[in-house]
Amino acid sequence: MAELTELQRQLFELQDTKYRDFHSKLMPETDKETVIGIRVPALRKFAKEFGKTPEAEVFLQQLPHYYYEENNLHMMLITGIKDYSKCMEEVQRFLPYIDNWATCDFPEPKCFRKNKEAVLIEVKKWIKSAETYTIRYGIGMLMRLFLDEDFSPEYLEMAAGVQSQEYYVNMMTAWYFATALAKQWDTAVPYIEQHRLSDWVHRKAIQKAVESYRITPEQKEYLKSFRQNRI
Repeated sequence: MAELTELQRQLFELQDTKYRDFHSKLMPETDKETVIGIRVPALRKFAKEFGKTPEAEVFLQQLPHYYYEENNLHMMLITGIKDYSKCMEEVQRFLPYIDNWATCDFPEPKCFRKNKEAVLIEVKKWIKSAETYTIRYGIGMLMRLFLDEDFSPEYLEMAAGVQSQEYYVNMMTAWYFATALAKQWDTAVPYIEQHRLSDWVHRKAIQKAVESYRITPEQKEYLKSFRQNRI
């Protein structure tokens, strides 16, 4: 690692080593040496001010980053971009550099909610990607933006069609179906009844749904009856 940049020095001033030790354990795929250890509220506060400076635009062009928190800062800055075309351009450029679930799972940019038709076109491309976190990001957007008033049954089919051996893809798929069971029960439950998901995703989706406060006790008992693998 070369000498710290001015931005990196500022980030280290926010370091909480106990938080670094704790959070690193949640991201076994990430080298602990690349984790500074900054609590999200502190980083958000920093991002809010940093985003107002000319240096922020320069930073967005400097990929790849070394530290985990730099990636999180990058994602925070992107989510604050109000112009949809500019925001999507930055998302597309950054996606190949995402290397962990935590950065991947930041909330969607606010401008996405006002441009759902355009976002959906990109989601369909992302979930067909060969990159683990690009796929995960796509399924995450499908879950966050298209399970309520803009829901269509075809979106469940899209998520179910994702075939992967990657843990972080399959976990997001299970999360998606658990959320779908909470929000679109009648349309989603046949995927469990007919065992249309892989064994691992099937079991994990049921587990997460059963743990959800949004699923009724009766629904939970019904889902438990489908816990076994395919015969």
